Amino acid sequence: MSRVNTVLGPVPTEELGLVAVHEHIGYGMPGSELDTKWWKAPEQRYEETVPKLRAFHEYGGGTFVDATGICNGRDVDHYKSLSAKTGVHIVACTGFVGGDTALPHFANAGVDYLTRQFVHEITVGIGGTGSLAGVIKVGVSRGGRMTDLDKRIYRAAARAALATGAPVLTHLAIDAENAITIFDEEGLPLDRVLFGHVDDGVNADRTRDVWIAEKGGRIGFDTFGYETELPDPPFWARPRKERLDHFLRFVDGGRRLKQVLASADANCSPLGWPGVKGHTVNYIFEDLIPDLRAAGLDEAAMKTIFVDNPADFLTLQK
Repeated sequence: MSRVNTVLGPVPTEELGLVAVHEHIGYGMPGSELDTKWWKAPEQRYEETVPKLRAFHEYGGGTFVDATGICNGRDVDHYKSLSAKTGVHIVACTGFVGGDTALPHFANAGVDYLTRQFVHEITVGIGGTGSLAGVIKVGVSRGGRMTDLDKRIYRAAARAALATGAPVLTHLAIDAENAITIFDEEGLPLDRVLFGHVDDGVNADRTRDVWIAEKGGRIGFDTFGYETELPDPPFWARPRKERLDHFLRFVDGGRRLKQVLASADANCSPLGWPGVKGHTVNYIFEDLIPDLRAAGLDEAAMKTIFVDNPADFLTLQK
């Protein structure tokens, strides 16, 4: 039976339902959870998050992939409580958003150590929570080129993916040549990698999404909702129509539909920063899916993007 690791235990792939494949319960830089300006009591974080996940479930959402990773506010016991309270499957990740967010203990580690860390969290558990990670996060550090640490993390992620069957999800799709070289050297099939944030407003012109897809990688349009039309848009915002048009060009009338996944990359309760007011995972239901329907995509296409593709991606595949 095919299965996916969630924080409450493995679930059959067919039970995932509609998947938000790149989201955050609460993301922050290392130490931000203690910032005196932005600190939130656990009760406050819970109160901010539960209504968003309940709405996600009521809209028809089944699974929420938390792409936070080590050192950035990952709190698996919190996720377990939220999942039990709302009925939403939550998938936690191992790995790092980027090497520049890794604390020195990990930043100084070699590939073998990092591989063991990732494998342990996927097969034994994350800390003392008893919960297994379901996906491996990697990313390109600030600056736009992979650092030596980034490369060690990518190589360790590839080895852990091969050992466990877990997929790899990237933060940013820039410097994809280096990433694909590493994955190829390690023998990891590129359909086990989701190259994320191809649509963000800072790097969209630098990503080679069609080239990555031709190599066999999966493509993540997963910053939907970060729009320049917002009252206070973040620096990575992009005009709503421009992002939608980019998505439609990539899909190319359905030719690349089976390689694309979509999400909102929203924070339920951000850590150490104010977040983007009004932007939640439910942008998927309230704005994105209606926009896609208006653009001519039918219900079969919606199922491919939000149900079938993420189910295939998240399934443990040794």
